Amino acid sequence: MTAVLELPAPPIVEVNHKAKRQNRLAWIARHSIAIVLVIMFLTPVVYLVLLSLMTSKQALTSNYWPDTWHFENYVNVFRSTPLPRYLLNTVSYAVSVTLLTLLSSVPAAYALAKLKFRGQNALFLTIICVMMLPPQVVTVPLYLMWARYGLTGSLAPLIVPALFGDAFTIFLLRQFLLTIPTEYLDAARVDGCGEWRTLLRVVLPMARPGIAAAGLFQFFFCWNDYYGPLLYTSENEHSWTLTLGLASFRTVHHVDWNLVTAATVLAMAPLIIIFFFAQRAFVQGITLTGQK
Repeated sequence: MTAVLELPAPPIVEVNHKAKRQNRLAWIARHSIAIVLVIMFLTPVVYLVLLSLMTSKQALTSNYWPDTWHFENYVNVFRSTPLPRYLLNTVSYAVSVTLLTLLSSVPAAYALAKLKFRGQNALFLTIICVMMLPPQVVTVPLYLMWARYGLTGSLAPLIVPALFGDAFTIFLLRQFLLTIPTEYLDAARVDGCGEWRTLLRVVLPMARPGIAAAGLFQFFFCWNDYYGPLLYTSENEHSWTLTLGLASFRTVHHVDWNLVTAATVLAMAPLIIIFFFAQRAFVQGITLTGQK
């Protein structure tokens, strides 16, 4: 009979303690990096708010904390510039372009993602090439066209092209729609739904996160757009947006940095509020878009 040598089993308690220690160190590392990034991103915004509450003399110094708090700077901004009109123009521009872009881009993205037709890959490649085309390349012919129709001096040259879709929005939505199982669409077609009804009743409810992400991208772009309003509305102050009005305000009050930063905070506040309430849909849409 050969004796079998039995080795003692490793202590389970020591393994559990080691795993807990590693998890604790990983948790500390992740949160430390997150805290550092939060401080890096929030420091300029906090300093901007503090600067907007200083006097004009203190704003030119190296102080980081107001000696006295001057909330009337925000009131003076409204007295010095027609900020409500700029805000109304910006909202109408951003909302109109966002809605029209989604209205025209969703069917195009659905066709590229879920329908099979000749030239599908070539069409998608063309959209990719359009994304890489700088907008300055077509500035002169487009401006001459809109000037011939007498639409310069207004926001119409920036809103009307949204009826024909946007290359980046189509690409983003197409990538998201690829994550939707085709079996749902086939079941709807078997039940007698056409392509439009399938899109409205099946695809759109499932694509809400992707549509929200694409809409937020388009809305933020329009809100921060400076080149377009400068090109088409520079001669008509009544059509100026916040970016153009803020640039003009900074030129007039280039010494009063407290007023300039107060106007900047007022222009940033709507975007921060919108992103705060829509961040879950935005993050979910981006995550699912890059899943494949």
